[in-house]
Amino acid sequence: MAALDTETRHRLPVRKLVAASIGNAIEWYDWTIYATFSLYFATQIFPKDNPQLALINTLAAYAIAFFFRPLGGYLLGRFADLRGRRTAMLLTIVLMAGGSVAIGVLPTYAQVGWLAPVLLLLARVAQGLSLGGEVSNASAYLAEIAPPHRRGRYSAFFYISTGAAVLVASLLGFTLARTLDPAQLASYGWRIPFLVGGVLGLVGLWMRRSLEETEQFEHNKAKAQQLKHPLATTLREHPKAVGRLVGFTMLSTLCYYTFFSALTPFAVSKRGADAVDVFLALSIATALFIALQYPMGAVADRFGRKPQLLVWSGATAVLVVPLSTLIGPGVGNLLVVFCVGLGLYTAMTSIAPAVMSELFPTELRALGIGSWYNLTVALFGGTAPLVIQALPGSTFFFYVAGGAAIAFLVILTMPETKGATLR
Repeated sequence: MAALDTETRHRLPVRKLVAASIGNAIEWYDWTIYATFSLYFATQIFPKDNPQLALINTLAAYAIAFFFRPLGGYLLGRFADLRGRRTAMLLTIVLMAGGSVAIGVLPTYAQVGWLAPVLLLLARVAQGLSLGGEVSNASAYLAEIAPPHRRGRYSAFFYISTGAAVLVASLLGFTLARTLDPAQLASYGWRIPFLVGGVLGLVGLWMRRSLEETEQFEHNKAKAQQLKHPLATTLREHPKAVGRLVGFTMLSTLCYYTFFSALTPFAVSKRGADAVDVFLALSIATALFIALQYPMGAVADRFGRKPQLLVWSGATAVLVVPLSTLIGPGVGNLLVVFCVGLGLYTAMTSIAPAVMSELFPTELRALGIGSWYNLTVALFGGTAPLVIQALPGSTFFFYVAGGAAIAFLVILTMPETKGATLR
């Protein structure tokens, strides 16, 4: 009865959870609109005489920025372990919003020649560094403020905000595709979403200014300051944690970039789908993705993390290739692809901050997640749009299925951490 009363009395600190999550939302909004609108601005930033090469170069800039994420994860993760989660989260949101505005006002290749792609790459590097720190620091913050038996519910806000931001990006793409013709989108329409990202950054900065530092950080910052080689310490003292993080992050990032980013240009350029249909299907599926986050977090708090992760990885391994055969003209088939793929993915995303934070002790948490998570994302996520364009037919989806099978085997080795007290 006492436990039931405690559950009844508990009130989620919604404003704090939203403030902690909004930076990650803005980060993913910016990365999503880059991949989504790359088809339209590629020939504005690179020479337009070869549109396919321009698109490949634009996606290469997308991929290169990912390889700055591990550096950002290391530098900003260490900064968060030494100086606090709140301060680090303010810094990451400034970097990301600044990069978004810079892309929104970027001069074209016709105006400044090769300076245009150089400036694009610099803006993307800033965003890569920022996102590298944001994911780990926000994950650590959410996990550290949560009661042990509600950590899944608190973690759900991470991707509720992320999904909401991606939904905004998708709806914006849908609206622009309906109101502007392809020439207008290529001329100036693609700039609008990036400038909106800058405005969202100011909102996030305002919300985060009042966040308090976590007790976990305050109690353990002395330990963090005493560490001389923290990255080596993660490998020496927590090798299983590193291996598990890499294993399930590989599939998580493939799922994210397949369904939220890579499928949009793939469906339009390779399968003849209408851009409006793709944006509509993705918008509906993203709404489902958002709606399932909190319920799935609650399920994990009750039944455990491991069963949920096994269902996600196992079902993805079996279904992703059959789903790929439905990609093409017609909104109905696209709805099935996006809804099934993103619906399964919520089993992971709803508890991602909890699962990652439960792997490392507080003095290494932000750096451990930031370094190894982002290295994995750089290798498998940053290259996803490029790989899906380069590989023939449905080969890419066999690649995802293989990643899912590996993740399933890795998850089998993980202990159950439901209700565990953070170290």
